Amino acid sequence: MISKALVVGGANGIGLAIAHELAARESVQQVYVVDKVQLTPEFSHKKISAFQFDLTQDDYSFFDRFDDIDALMITAGFGRLSLFKEIPEKHIADSFNVNTIPVMRLIKRFYPLLESSRDFYCGVMVSIAGFMSSPFFAVYGATKAALKIFIESVNVELAKAGTNNRILNVSPGSIKGTSFNSGKTDLSQTKELSRQIVHHLEQKDDLFIPMYDEVFRAVLERYHEDFRKEGEHSYDYKIQSGRVK
Repeated sequence: MISKALVVGGANGIGLAIAHELAARESVQQVYVVDKVQLTPEFSHKKISAFQFDLTQDDYSFFDRFDDIDALMITAGFGRLSLFKEIPEKHIADSFNVNTIPVMRLIKRFYPLLESSRDFYCGVMVSIAGFMSSPFFAVYGATKAALKIFIESVNVELAKAGTNNRILNVSPGSIKGTSFNSGKTDLSQTKELSRQIVHHLEQKDDLFIPMYDEVFRAVLERYHEDFRKEGEHSYDYKIQSGRVK
């Protein structure tokens, strides 16, 4: 069971929902939330301690203080729904410097806990966009595809090292009730998904795709059959859905 957890990117959105789901459990003593932005008073909880840290910094010694945790959930990230030709060059570097590199650095710092014989629960919010071509999300999808391969590769190394600990890849589609893509956090809309994520985290699963049977099994099958055709379908779907401004 999880007793002390660190949620990186937990001041809003699905990260905040996960932090509150953990804090609501009797077995959990403490939840540390680290985010670039401040945790607002309306989302405070007696078990949640909030810290501010910019993941683009070079010095990660800040995280040394969390040496007592037995769970790490990384949810920090952002995306911009736009054609690649309209993306500023700076956005490319910023995307990898927030979505991808910090995940690798944090898992590296806590790797001794992952590789140990003691229970350590670790999860990362990736995206279904990391599994297939996603027009209007070319940069975001690339940052998440890198995480997908990284997590799969490290999980093999963990298995070969003899530990039962794994990194959970959580890869949803669009999530309602989050601040992603300029939305607003609404914990009532993310409560069920956060419960499912924590369940898979506790089971030490290595992959959780929400709505897999209902939606994404067919999407992934179509993608593997003809990635070009499915890419065009994805392009048209985003246009018709009104998500592209």
